[in-house]
Amino acid sequence: MIARDPDVQTSASGASPRRGISKFVWLGLAIFFVAAFYAWSYTCPCTRVPGGYLFGNVVEEPVKDWSFANDADVCQIQISAVIPHSINLNCMATPEGKLYLSCSNCQPKYWSRHVMENPVSRLRVKGNVYPVNLTRVTDPAEMDLAWETRVEKVQRVASAVNPAVPIGTPRPATWWTFRVESR
Repeated sequence: MIARDPDVQTSASGASPRRGISKFVWLGLAIFFVAAFYAWSYTCPCTRVPGGYLFGNVVEEPVKDWSFANDADVCQIQISAVIPHSINLNCMATPEGKLYLSCSNCQPKYWSRHVMENPVSRLRVKGNVYPVNLTRVTDPAEMDLAWETRVEKVQRVASAVNPAVPIGTPRPATWWTFRVESR
């Protein structure tokens, strides 16, 4: 026979009220974390803090000319990872309308490692979200074109967290770029 603790009351069914309270605590915590994730996703990515899911008007039509992205200070990308992960990046379109993303010291970064494994991503520009694929560019000539386009754009949108480099500055060896293409 199992001895009962005289200080713990049970219901007619023999269940402890602590068990019911425990279910409410877990439910409350789950609701809190889901709400916190949505709030975090809605407000970030912030300057250097990653965000989650990118909300916005989803544009399914493929984009052929990305030059409108040059009107945005930064673009935001969401990569396909265990949970949605989004960040702010410099984005720059060439005069021909090809879009590139800029990444300094990119090799150790979480997002770039995941994009190399799974290029399926989402890009938000001025509130619109575009399904895209990201491809790392390794051709030096194409990288130089993207770098020169970045330098020109940053002259217009420079800020304390995104300072401009002088025109003619050579591309750093640790700088990567990713080509953006509609899915």
